[in-house]
Amino acid sequence: MRLSIFALLWLVASGALAEPESLRLGDILRLARAADARFASARAAADAGREKLPQARAGLLPTLNLTHSGRHNSDGSTLFPGTKVYDAGGTSLLLSQPLFRRVAVLGIAQAEFQVQLSLQQLAQAEQDLLLRVARGYFDVLQAGDELTAARAQQDALTQQLAQAKRAFEVGTVPITDWNEAQARFDLAQAQEIAAGNELESKKRVLERSIAVPLPPLAQLRDEAGVEWLSQSQLAALVQDAPNTALAVQFGRLQLQVADKEVERRQASHEPTVDAVASLSSNRNVNYGAAGGSNTRQLSIGLEVSLPLFQGGAIDSRIREALADKRRATEDLTEAERQARLDAQQAQLGVLSGAALTRALRQAVSSSQTQLRSTQRGLEVGIRTQVDLLNAEQQLYATRKDLAAARYRTLLAGLQLKAVAGQLRDTDLRALDAMLGD
Repeated sequence: MRLSIFALLWLVASGALAEPESLRLGDILRLARAADARFASARAAADAGREKLPQARAGLLPTLNLTHSGRHNSDGSTLFPGTKVYDAGGTSLLLSQPLFRRVAVLGIAQAEFQVQLSLQQLAQAEQDLLLRVARGYFDVLQAGDELTAARAQQDALTQQLAQAKRAFEVGTVPITDWNEAQARFDLAQAQEIAAGNELESKKRVLERSIAVPLPPLAQLRDEAGVEWLSQSQLAALVQDAPNTALAVQFGRLQLQVADKEVERRQASHEPTVDAVASLSSNRNVNYGAAGGSNTRQLSIGLEVSLPLFQGGAIDSRIREALADKRRATEDLTEAERQARLDAQQAQLGVLSGAALTRALRQAVSSSQTQLRSTQRGLEVGIRTQVDLLNAEQQLYATRKDLAAARYRTLLAGLQLKAVAGQLRDTDLRALDAMLGD
């Protein structure tokens, strides 16, 4: 069932989803898109970054300034007998239109790259959101699996403890078997408490992204596989990562910004030409004496400015920009190498996780067989109570390891797509098919 984001928020907040509806990974992602503060901050930063371009374009557009001044003067100078009182003021309107400013032209080209940088940062924040939601979702599921396993183990140990107590009372087993069963039971209780605390902690982490109490989550089906990426897809992602990784694309844009900055600094030596027009009106009103003045002036012309010497500041800024460009070049090289390494490690995580999952599935089956054999052996007297406790503990530990391996493998696939800059909402929704009701 597909729900709008407003319907999801209402159902979660009202508690209408308590039973039996459970939300899937795609549903939690939609909630996080609407409520995650970190992602909202990135969107605001992108909106701010878009303003770089109109600010740069303003450097080639006309400017119009209006100034007005008014003064009341009282002249009591001894040079002229008597006190003179008069008002003076003026109004001026100045229009300036840049005609030639290569620094401003280059600034527009640089601003276009800066806008792309801000959008690239937003894309990185989106990838981070997808990974955080997926990791938080599977962390909750894994913690829930561990709590379920701890409770099942405690239930089994409760029965074993009762059996050991009865057997000891009738004298068929030594007190050491009872003590062993009691120790295992106490440990299982502690593990259940720890598992419950871990589950609540993981829920709080995911709730931070959706800003509402966490609803029930759809569970990963037992029969669901973890190899949702084919071998050819894995190889292609690893090969593409040094070129398509968002960090690499970000580094390329930073290099282009640095290159334009060098050109801007070098253009600071060039002249600028502006067309200017001004209209001014000035008046003086003399009280107590004849006279006063009121003048108006209109002027139109060109202003040419050529920097001749600025104390070496321009050359210093050019050297600074060149050094920043070299740094951006090295950062890009490091980003490409890191993307390749991260992709290879993520691919290894997928392959090793899939192999480990297959091995642990077999181990669970073997542990179940061993537990049944140990139970029969205990009945006929060839196995001890301690053997049975060990078999049960091994089974639950193997089940826990299997659940953890499945979640890690799925996350490794998402991580690989994120490293290659190709993680999308559809990838998370594709995993919804692996989740049960």
